[in-house]
Amino acid sequence: MTDEAAARVAQWVRPEIRALSAYHVPDASGLIKLDAMENPYGWPDALRAEWSALARATGVNRYPDPRAQPLKDALRTAMGIPQAAGILLGNGSDEIIQLIALALAGPERTVLSVEPGFVMYRMIATFVGMRYCGVPLRAGDFSLDLPALRAAITAHRPAVVFLAQPNNPTGNCFDEAALVEIIEAAPGLVVIDEAYAPFTEASLLPRVGDWPNLVVMRTVSKMGLAGLRLGYLAGPAAWVDELDKLRLPYNVNVLTQRAAELALRHKAVLDAQTAAIRAERDRLFDALAALPGVVPFPSEANFILARMPAGRAAELFAALRERGVLVKNLHGAHPLLADCLRVTVGTPEENAAFVAALAAAL
Repeated sequence: MTDEAAARVAQWVRPEIRALSAYHVPDASGLIKLDAMENPYGWPDALRAEWSALARATGVNRYPDPRAQPLKDALRTAMGIPQAAGILLGNGSDEIIQLIALALAGPERTVLSVEPGFVMYRMIATFVGMRYCGVPLRAGDFSLDLPALRAAITAHRPAVVFLAQPNNPTGNCFDEAALVEIIEAAPGLVVIDEAYAPFTEASLLPRVGDWPNLVVMRTVSKMGLAGLRLGYLAGPAAWVDELDKLRLPYNVNVLTQRAAELALRHKAVLDAQTAAIRAERDRLFDALAALPGVVPFPSEANFILARMPAGRAAELFAALRERGVLVKNLHGAHPLLADCLRVTVGTPEENAAFVAALAAAL
């Protein structure tokens, strides 16, 4: 960057944006990729063939359906979204988080969440110029600290509360009664982010409509469709109608719409893959628990957070990479994540390779 360009950037780009670091996605070329909570299984050949025929018949010279009503109908049926709920589609759930923040941004307004939690809540709050309040989870089991949350809600009167269920990066579910208490105490919107819904029975989606300030957000990414970049939100029509005003036209492309509709017609295939991941999660947890000095935390997601021997997380992360396995190093991200690595549940072969590499590095 030239000196003149740097001067213009310093003059016009907001200081809080210049202070940020871009979201980093590491290069996974040639590695067993266990860092991004992806479903490791592809589509069976018959489904691939059906998709190929559908793609060939799909015109890409025209803009996609801006309302995507057939896709909304398919999601409502497949996911059990209440009939009275409105549905908003996003280019991934990240876009929906951004739409919510844009709709609610204002002077002195606050986004509230828990920490450690999904980093995009804090980042997007900064993008739109909102304050951010992160309430620490309880040490040990990463449960909600209700007294601290109640105090934060009273002090900050947040415009929106984001809570992931199960939580990322800890993998645990929060007590439903505690979530209800937060919904009833919050003065603004409460977003329950159920990105990992395929891997748990816990859900507030059936209860959308029970409270005027509750919306539930999900994605199809974790169930095996990460490449489509499709998120969705269900909530009272009054909220959905306002958020939809901020959605850019044609935000869900035609190939994503058609592919998601096809996948939802074959949801049994994705459900079988999810069941396999759940079973493998239990086996991976037991294997990690058997390693000396490694403490895995119970998970209801498709990943496991594990604490490594003290002071060795960075060393072990690097050793795993050298052995061809990429996981997520969370040491330094938050005090409660000291010495922690997070591993996505892969195929049995990938998980075995990871455990062997970690055992050798230990």
